[in-house]
Amino acid sequence: MSKFPITVRGAEQLRTELKRLKTEDRPRIVNAIAEARAHGDLRENAEYHAAKEEQGFTEGRIKEIEAKLSNAEIIDVTRLGATGRVVFGATVVLLDEDGSDEVTYRIVGEDEADISAGLISVTSPIARALIGKEDGDEVTFDAPGGRQAFEIVEVRYV
Repeated sequence: MSKFPITVRGAEQLRTELKRLKTEDRPRIVNAIAEARAHGDLRENAEYHAAKEEQGFTEGRIKEIEAKLSNAEIIDVTRLGATGRVVFGATVVLLDEDGSDEVTYRIVGEDEADISAGLISVTSPIARALIGKEDGDEVTFDAPGGRQAFEIVEVRYV
């Protein structure tokens, strides 16, 4: 399996979720299974089946996070020395082509992407168009809603 990029913040969020799953959710589910077993006949015990199903989802998520972390290439944008260029992890302020709307995006790994929070995947059309550009450059790309054009106003590394 090849390495995939993730920001320091994204890796920390995965570690936090993994810790919660192992130290809080897993023990709670084990207790729920034990309590449901104490009620007798497991074939008709809805609490038991619900707890077993939740256990399966939780164990699956634990394995998924562990695999992601073991195959992650954690990139700290503050140490890249990109000097004005758009790189993975950079925060980019864009002005649309008619100069009326300004948007800010941070380029992150696929698992961290959340457009409502201004986090765009490095594999998205806009991120691919931005990578390697600098302040003042114009960027045009094909978005799902049609062709878009922006000017890069500022590139930050936080």
